[in-house]
Formats: sequence, C-alpha cells, structure tokens
Amino acid sequence: MTTMPHWLSKQAFLQPEYPAVDFPDGSCITFAELEERCKRKAAALSFHGVKEKDHIAILSSNRVSFIETVFALSYLGARAVLLNTRLTIRELDYQINDGDVKAIIYEPAQEEKVEALTAGDVSPLPFHTLTGDYAMPEMKERIDLEDVFTLMYTSGTTGAPKAVLHTYGNHWHSAISSALNLGMERGDKWILNLPMFHVSGFSTLMKGVIYGMTIEHHTRFDAQEVVESIKHRGTTMVSGVSVMLEELVEVFDRDDIPGSFRCFLLGGGPATEKLLNRAASLGIPVFQTYGMTETTSQIATLAPADATRKLGSAGKALATASLHINAAEGEIGEILVAGPMVSGGYYKRDREDGPLFATGDMGYFDEEGFLYLAGRKKEMIISGGENIYPAEIENVLVQVPGVSGAAVAGMKDEKWGEVPAAFLTGKDIKRDEILQYCERLLARYKHPAYVYRVAELPRNASNKVLKYKLTEMVKAGECDEIK
Repeated sequence: MTTMPHWLSKQAFLQPEYPAVDFPDGSCITFAELEERCKRKAAALSFHGVKEKDHIAILSSNRVSFIETVFALSYLGARAVLLNTRLTIRELDYQINDGDVKAIIYEPAQEEKVEALTAGDVSPLPFHTLTGDYAMPEMKERIDLEDVFTLMYTSGTTGAPKAVLHTYGNHWHSAISSALNLGMERGDKWILNLPMFHVSGFSTLMKGVIYGMTIEHHTRFDAQEVVESIKHRGTTMVSGVSVMLEELVEVFDRDDIPGSFRCFLLGGGPATEKLLNRAASLGIPVFQTYGMTETTSQIATLAPADATRKLGSAGKALATASLHINAAEGEIGEILVAGPMVSGGYYKRDREDGPLFATGDMGYFDEEGFLYLAGRKKEMIISGGENIYPAEIENVLVQVPGVSGAAVAGMKDEKWGEVPAAFLTGKDIKRDEILQYCERLLARYKHPAYVYRVAELPRNASNKVLKYKLTEMVKAGECDEIK
C-alpha cells in the first residue's frame, strides 16, 4: 500500500492563495477556497448518506460544481461514476444499473433525464441540494494509490459499454508521465474545455491538483475564447481534437501567439499534413497523442519537431510506459501497452491476466520506433485474403481537397468477400481527386470500391463514428454515391 497526502489538501497547504481555477472573466478560486468548498460538499454528501466505496454518479457538463463534487467524493472515499451528458435515458439506465450506483448528482439541465430514469433504488441529488452548512464528517486526508477513484464507461462502439476502473495511482502516474514528456513550468496554465466526464478532460483536472497548476475553466470549446486566454490571460497549454485545432487556426494569426504558449495536446486521431503545416506556420506547437480510457489518457506522444516528418504517427511511449506490437517487425498487429497509468480492469468484468493490456487497436512501428495506428481490430476488412485497416485509408482521404471528415467500413462483395467503402463529409468533393490520392499513397487493394457523400457521420455519445451504421445508411438510401 502506497499513500500520500490528499492532492488538493497538500496544494491548499503549500500555496493557499495560488489560483486553482481561473475563469475567462478574470475571477478565480484559490486552492484554499477550493479545498473548503469541496469539504463542505463532502459534508452535504455525508448527510445524504454517501459512504466510503459507494458508487456515486455525476451527470453534468463542465461546471465548478462538478469539480467540487469529484473531490468531495474523494474526501469521503467514495467512487465517482462519470456519466456522459449526451447519453439517452436507456443508456443511462444501463450504466447506472451496471455500475451499482447508489446516488446520482446532476446539474439542472439533466433534471428531465434523471426523473425519467427507471434504474433501481438510486437517490437523485441535484447540485443545489448540496449547499449549506452540515456537520463535518471525518475526511480522508491521505490517498491510497491502490484505491479506486473513478469509473468511466467505454464508448461501446462494438458492444456493451464497460466501466473502466481508475485508481488514484492511475491518475497520479498519468499526470507524472505527461509532465516528464511535456515538461513543467511554474507559470503553466491549462485550459479545461474538454468534457470532464471523459478521460481527456478529467486528466487535465487531475494535473491541476497534482502539479499545483492553475486550470482555466471553460464550459465548452470556443476558439475565440481560447485565443483570448492565450493572448491575455497567460494560458500555456490546451487540449483538443483536430476539429478544435481547425477552428483555432481560423481565428489565430501569427502575431497572436505569445512565446509562453507551448502546447496544443492533440488527441482523437492523427491530423492532416495541411492542418499541421498551417498550425506550424502560425507558431502553434502541436503535440499529437495516443491514449484511451483504459490508459487514463495519453500513453504515447509525438513532438511538434516530428509532426510532418512522421505524419500520421502517434509518437513514442511516455517515459513510464511501454508499447508493443504482437506482429513481426514492421508489420501491423494489435497494440499492447503496459505502465502504471494502465487500468487494472473493468468493473464486474474479467481482464486477461498478464503484464500487457491488449488495446484492440491495430498499429505498427516504423524503423525508428514511432507508432502508427491502423484502426480497431474489430473494424479490419478482409478483402481477397488481404487485411485492410480503415484508419490507413481514412488518413489519406482527409488530405483530399474538400473532404472535412472520412470514415471507411467494409461492404460485402461476391468476388472479394469484403471491399472498403468510404463515407465522406465536405463540399466540392471530386472522385478523380480521391483516386489520385489513393493511387499515390495506397496499394490498389486498399482503394475504396465505393465513395459516398453523407451529411454527417453517425457518432455515439463519445463522438466516435459508428461504423456499423454506415452500411445501414447505404441500404436506407441515405448516402449519395460519388461517381
């Protein structure tokens, strides 16, 4: 058992007046104030019957009350079950039942959903009921790194969602490994605008209290607000995905970038060469990453210096992590990971024993050891005996002029068994340009047999494309084939 002082209490002791949470309007909450607010909320939760190891769900967008509740639960030793606000009532019922949730804490916007839930004996606790003065219970002032802190559900693109168990140690080692990779500076400030119910947003919150760093709280991503924060409010770090970076480069000009801004941490898949070059021309330092819920956010990162030289790569493993491929050197295989940030398993489900976790993602290493992703194992297309990985084709298609989004799925074919079909969003997409890019960058058997234009790609609540729905859209006549 390894214990340490509670991260928030330690920062409140070391630097009580230092800003823990800043806001775009210039106001802030200091570490001492945040500690007090969280402990008051812990007292309210204790009054409502929350105890150590209880599973307590949070259904909320990015709010200060979310932050207070997370740490309040940690002071009681309860476990936070983080629910996606985009889930349907049916999906919420499943996760609440599966996660043995005792109570659900929620923001006003979620009241209608909560009232419609049919899950078992779950106490509804709106945020406004957790204010006021309550007798202070005994607080957990020390953290056991082996204790479970959070449960986050996987997106369930290929099956029922599973609750990933994250210990305090997983969150601690994820933050430390990130710092060893990106470095730390005393004046760092990280914008928190990704949803905190996702591991990417939550990991930023953890970095704040572990590093003693200020986070700037945004309710959502707004490119203009991010620019203002970087130019005028001292922001040095931002996390996001490609669509956010695309919006950011539209409102930035080179004179907007102060030297203190040192990282745009890009997740959610590789960016196009065009986007990376434009970001570089503006002076935006883009660090591309690979990670998943099971790895408590990033586990590999590509530095800006290698961004275009290693286009499409997710980089190399962080200092305390390791990556492996279960295939011969240079060949595509399943990505296996290890490290102290990797979850030990899922709630009420077995995980295969062994030191390595099989991610379900396919990839390969180049001659210098850089990781490249090839897609999900279950999405692999077998065409005429050849293995085709959708991500490899998608990475080419998004480089075609006019294409804003791309997804590739397998379609049945009498001759080949399966063939790849491309589904694209965008304007003025020309088939001859698609073929030119494919001829230049892909083996012939990887070329899409069909190319469809869609208004939007079907996604789940975690914003991941649902590949199985693409072929359903073809059958329903909801796609226009580009010929």
